[in-house]
Amino acid sequence: MAADSDPESEVFEITDFTTASEWERFISRVEEVLNDWKLIGSSVGKPLEKGEFTSGTWEEKSQDINFADFKFSISHHHLKQEITESEGKEESEEVQILQHTVVHSSHRHQDLLCMSNDFPSRAHCLVRWYGLREFVVISPGANCEAIISESKCNLLLSSISISLANTGCQVPVFVQIQQKWRRMYVGECQGPGVRTDFEMVHLRKVPSQYRHLSGLLDIFKSKIGCPLTPQPPVEIAIRFTYVLQDWQQYSWPQQPPDFDALLGGEVGGVEFGKLPFGACEDPISELHLATTWPHLTEGIVVDNDVYSDLDPLQAPQWSVRVRKADNPQCLLGDFLTEFFKLCCRKESTEEILGRNSGEEEGKESSDISHALSKLTEPSTVPIPKLSNMVHSARKHIRRHRRAEEAPLGNEVLNSILQYLFPDAAAEKALEGGAKKLAVSSTNEKADQKSEDHNLYNQLKSAPFDSLTYRLALCLCMVNFYHGGVRAVAHLWQELVLEMRYRWENNCLVYGLPSGPPDLRCCLLHQKLQMLNCCIERKRARDHGRKGGTDSGKERKVSGGENGRQGSEAAGMEHSQGRSWDSWSDSEDEFFECLSDAEELKEADPDAEKGAAKEGRVKPEGRLHPHGKMTLLNSQEPLYIPVTQEPAPMTEDLLEEQSEVLAKLGTSAEGAHLRARMQSACLLSDMESFKAANPGCSLEDFVRWYSPRDYVEEEVVDEHGEKSLRGELSARMKIPGNMWVEAWETAKATPARRQRRLFDDTKEAEKVLHYLAVQKPADLTRHLLPCVLHAAILKVKEEEAAEDIPSVRKAIQQLTGSASKLLRHPSPDYKKLEDVINQMVEVETVIARARSLKAKFGIGTDDRGEDDVELERFVSLLLEEPEAVVVGASRGPAGSIIHQMFVNAQRSLTYDELAALLAPGEDEPGRGGRAENGLKTIGSGVPDFPAPAGREILLRTCVPRPAPYSKALPQRIFCVLMKDDFRLAGAFSSDMSFF
Repeated sequence: MAADSDPESEVFEITDFTTASEWERFISRVEEVLNDWKLIGSSVGKPLEKGEFTSGTWEEKSQDINFADFKFSISHHHLKQEITESEGKEESEEVQILQHTVVHSSHRHQDLLCMSNDFPSRAHCLVRWYGLREFVVISPGANCEAIISESKCNLLLSSISISLANTGCQVPVFVQIQQKWRRMYVGECQGPGVRTDFEMVHLRKVPSQYRHLSGLLDIFKSKIGCPLTPQPPVEIAIRFTYVLQDWQQYSWPQQPPDFDALLGGEVGGVEFGKLPFGACEDPISELHLATTWPHLTEGIVVDNDVYSDLDPLQAPQWSVRVRKADNPQCLLGDFLTEFFKLCCRKESTEEILGRNSGEEEGKESSDISHALSKLTEPSTVPIPKLSNMVHSARKHIRRHRRAEEAPLGNEVLNSILQYLFPDAAAEKALEGGAKKLAVSSTNEKADQKSEDHNLYNQLKSAPFDSLTYRLALCLCMVNFYHGGVRAVAHLWQELVLEMRYRWENNCLVYGLPSGPPDLRCCLLHQKLQMLNCCIERKRARDHGRKGGTDSGKERKVSGGENGRQGSEAAGMEHSQGRSWDSWSDSEDEFFECLSDAEELKEADPDAEKGAAKEGRVKPEGRLHPHGKMTLLNSQEPLYIPVTQEPAPMTEDLLEEQSEVLAKLGTSAEGAHLRARMQSACLLSDMESFKAANPGCSLEDFVRWYSPRDYVEEEVVDEHGEKSLRGELSARMKIPGNMWVEAWETAKATPARRQRRLFDDTKEAEKVLHYLAVQKPADLTRHLLPCVLHAAILKVKEEEAAEDIPSVRKAIQQLTGSASKLLRHPSPDYKKLEDVINQMVEVETVIARARSLKAKFGIGTDDRGEDDVELERFVSLLLEEPEAVVVGASRGPAGSIIHQMFVNAQRSLTYDELAALLAPGEDEPGRGGRAENGLKTIGSGVPDFPAPAGREILLRTCVPRPAPYSKALPQRIFCVLMKDDFRLAGAFSSDMSFF
């Protein structure tokens, strides 16, 4: 026991100092990243060109590293430069290494001293402060706390210094410290015998001794501690920035509203069929004027607390940038956004507007049929309750209130319906306004030719100025101005009633192209075209009952006198788009019969005489002879029959038919049934042909219907005479051919007595039911392509007046994106919302162009020759982050900008003027701005306000730390603002003997 308690017998814990610590692992990880990015050693870089920091391409790559549990992000930024082929190709390796060392050791120093990229308009803050083309930044991770303590900052700097020394990397490496919003960086760069330290000071208030150039020169000289006498001169570059916020003297160039227009009342004025355009507020909030003195030397310019030579009117360089308003309200963008929001609504039209009062009254009176049973059957006497009576009264009040408070007033509704259906107006109105509308629409259509006119093909919308196109604009308008989704539901309900009225009264729908549904358009447009087809068929049938022979002009299968334009493909074309249920023998299929007197009128007198003599069947449904062609079995001429038109179909019906045919399977029975279903039109044409040509054969039908399937050959008979002999093609002779089977089952029945291939009554009711059950959200999805179509045309029209290259390119891009999305059966509405946002951005850019042109007086008569220069300047303001003012204050743009500031200064209130002229607390000893060397107006107010920001760049080349050291670049960048003071210094030292 005593031995166990002996302290010498205790086991000591041994610490292995050969194991890597977390700090060493961090240094190793930094070295690995620098090696992976090939930043070891030196690299060749050509001299920087003027403005290359702004116009060049910057590349960035980043990677995550850890210091114990703390996450850092290390990123590499560099300007992409092309190296000429002659650089370093033919030299030996030793010469290349020596050249790279010399060039690269001076390469960092050249960047610090380079004067061609002093104030880049768009660059990383370290590029602006230090003028570097390549650097590495180590910053805390996204969710990590800032590096605030001095010990942690020094530890990171030590890690960087060791990593640079171990790897030989000559790229500057920075560490971000303090809070991220402060943008505080410290760093280091090592080269052959040279080290550059990057230091930074950031304060909220500017110290009084460093408010001017003289104080900044003192701190710079004291920092570099130059031992030479006299000291080398300090190169100076200065930029003052003045901000103009007051635009009161410039009217906003948005068109005023048309208060006489019925649907007006908003900025921009709204007319039927025209989308509004423009910003409701000035999209340019501020103008920043930067006055620059690029090349100054110490002693040439004076700027201290009592006097300054830095007059902005005397600055050799002026540049301007504009600050855009954040998300300005734009009319077209608001229209599109509000209409697009309807896609998310789930209510039906009945839920939005409430059921019709007739339906509710019908429900209440539905128990009348059981009145007798109630009299005979014993039942309890109902005792009325107060709650039931109140509920019934509220229901009646709500019903009448809905009837009285319609979303759209009668005047507005009638105007919209008259715009949609101008043919419904009285004859006088048609002679006046409607004819003018027709003329204007014709002119617009003529102007909309070329690619814009066919834009609906790309977007799958509807033709320009069609009913669907105009309906989309009206719904968009009433949604924005007249009650939102309730107004949309109300207008749609009225339109469905109008469609029902036109169907029942045989009135064609106005504003739709004739013919079958155009599958290139949206489904709603196809449905309206289908309804028009039904009305046309119904009118033709009703007219046939009255006129007799006119009913025979339904369809011409033959194309002319010779009639030999059909082919195998033509035969297939006649069988395309047939409704499969028209082949069935359902009871609701019927045909229209004419009276015997009408049949006698229609019959050919000569044919009747021949038929009477020879006892043949009387031909029926003849259209006209097919050239000089005769029947093969007789010398009777071959007549083209009157046939039924093929059934038009919309894309949803085609898809439904395809699904039904696909479900039949691949069996022989299924294939046979599928072929019979697809040959309904062929069977109808065969029956019409047999009725028109009694005694004909299948070969006669094929000669007319599909001439390529009847092959004729020239043969020589026994007497040596040549003649033509024909026979069916090989595919017609295949056993079980559907044509042969259909011919055998076909009866001689004229088209007017056949079962209708297209039941217009049934299809019209289907279309009307489809329209009636559409919800506002469904309607919005159908019409969104039309609204985007109209918006693109509007943006193109407005851009043509302004001529902005970037906008033209953006319009092409968003048109392509919208085309890809809208042609998909189920478009991605999130991406469509992005397209709408792009269109809003385009509208904003055009509004900015108009604002700037109005402010610079472009287009006015008093400018004259300066318009070209001003237009170029405004174009640069829109396209570039910063535009150079040619001629500075003496140029045409400069004089206008100077006058803008003068007018803004004159509009100052008394209190603002007193505060401007009185010496400020933060600027002791410095009187009014009149003493600052600025040009003043007669009242003592300076032309320009105090600069919002002052940037001063000082640099020189001196030996450090000893007089015999190599002369190296020293640089400090100073930023002085109202609540921000920053000094960013780069100080180089010769480490050869230290």
